[in-house]
This record gives sequence, structure tokens and C-alpha cells, in this order.
Amino acid sequence: MLKLKTELFMPITNRRYFLKQSALASAALLVAPKTDFLLANAEEQLTILHTNDVHSHLDPFAEDGSKNAGLGGIAARSALIKKIRSEVSNVLLLDAGDIFQGTPYFNMYKGEAEMKAMSLMQYDASTMGNHDFDAGIENFSNQLQHANFPIIICNYEFAGTAMENKFIPYKIFQKGNIKIGVLGVGIELKGLVADNLYEKTVYREPIEKANLTADYLRKQGCDMIICLSHLGDKYYDDKVSDEILAKECYDIDLIIGGHTHRLFPEPRIYRNRRGGNTLVNQVGWAGMHLGRLDYSFSSGKKKNLAQAHTVIITKKTSE
Repeated sequence: MLKLKTELFMPITNRRYFLKQSALASAALLVAPKTDFLLANAEEQLTILHTNDVHSHLDPFAEDGSKNAGLGGIAARSALIKKIRSEVSNVLLLDAGDIFQGTPYFNMYKGEAEMKAMSLMQYDASTMGNHDFDAGIENFSNQLQHANFPIIICNYEFAGTAMENKFIPYKIFQKGNIKIGVLGVGIELKGLVADNLYEKTVYREPIEKANLTADYLRKQGCDMIICLSHLGDKYYDDKVSDEILAKECYDIDLIIGGHTHRLFPEPRIYRNRRGGNTLVNQVGWAGMHLGRLDYSFSSGKKKNLAQAHTVIITKKTSE
């Protein structure tokens, strides 16, 4: 990102110096469409924070000299989220599934601790991952009593299961003057999860369901459409993935991904069916990173990704 030099704000001693420096400043603004100047002068701003595949890692990794030593933990994540919320007005906090499985917290409490932690951090929404079925669909349904955020998924049908009427296919959020539609898609469970754990859950083709849902959200006047996906970012065959969804969608602006535990250095950009850009982002696993995407919206509600960050979660991050 191009920054204006600090010399521009030094006292002006002569007219020639002033004209020269003014010209430099004007040129800098013209060639830097994603500068802090645009953020400061946008009609509205939106900050999207996101996680995926936290897998019951409520504590940071042990300080044992290993690769992940000291990383993660809900205390540091919560403090960081609180700090960001104190600095910006419109924040949307989302998760792309696999909340459960991976530490003794899940073995002992079956997801209660994870749901309570996410509720205390005021998550706006999550989707379901395959490991969220690991103690059975009835257990996941029961743990929702500890959640004050919705589970969003549009390509699973739960008729005749404990999850019937306990999920929604989409939700519209109003953040300031910005209307954001959020939908969710999940991976095919057959062969990945034992049949008795997901019971009568029916998997529907995610691209078709996502496009139908996104079309509806666009017709409702949403300025931005986000898909929470637990499909995985990409594969070496024709298995449906975030990459395929991004290329085959029409109205989805951003896919927040999970399942494959990939840590993207920056969001990937794909050309969608409408000729626009669909971004895909994913931030590893175990809650070691928090994704942050800062959007600015012009007066005509045209959006611009002004900044993208992936913040490493450590105790020092939140201090």
C-alpha cells in the first residue's frame, strides 16, 4: 500500500517547494486506489473477521519449543476481537465449521465449551463441518442450546433429524448502511462421516444450492454476499471445492473456506460466471490465526477490498 511521505506535512518555506510537493501528493493518490485515504473517505466500512477448523483448541499450544508453541487460544483471540471492535464500527465475525474434535475439551464436554466460548466472543454465524458430527447429529443439536449464533447451511436437509428447524440456509445482516447476505455450504458426508452419525441428513449439490440462495439474497438488496464453506479450497480431481464454486457462482463476493486447513498468505481471486471477482480466503486451523478483511463501500455501494490481514494469535497479539 502506498503511503504519503511525511515530508508533505512539514512547514512550507517557499512556493516552489509547495507546488512540487503538492504535485507529488496528487500523483500518489491517483495511483493508489487502496490507500488509507479511501478508507477514511468511504461512505461505509466493513471489517470481516473469520476462523475455520478451530477443532476444540480452546487453549494455546504448549510453550514447548515446537512449531506452534504459544499460538492460539480463546483468551488471546477474544482480546484481539474486542480490540478490533473498539477501533472499527461495522464488524462481522464468522466461522467456516469444524468447531468440534481435536482436544480433551471435546472428549469430555462434547462441544459445550466450544459453543459457549464462541458465544462469549459474539460470533455472528458459523456453518457445519464434517467433524461437527463426530458425537452424532443429536449431540450437535443439543449443544446449540449454548450458542447465541446461528448455524447457516443451505445444502443439507435435516428433515427427520434432531437438527430439523435448528439451522437456517442464510441470514441477512445489517451493519450500518451495509446489507450483507451470508449463506453456508457443507461437504458431502457419505464416506467421510459414519452413516449413523449424520443419520437422515441429505446432501444437495452445493454449487446449485449456493447459486440459488445467493440469487435470492441479491434480490433482497444485499450489498455483499458471503459464503461460509466447508468444501475445501481445491483438489486434484473434479471434487467440488471453493475454487470450483468461485468460478461457477454468479453473485457470491467472498467465500470463507475451511476443511483443508490451508493458510492463505492473501485471498485468492477468481473470475466468476458474471465476470466479476469472487475472493476465497482460509486461515489454517486450531485457532492460531484470525482472518481480517477490510472493505470500503462507496456512496453507490460499490465495494473495494482495502486491506487483507491474517493475524497470528498469540498472547502478545492481544496485549
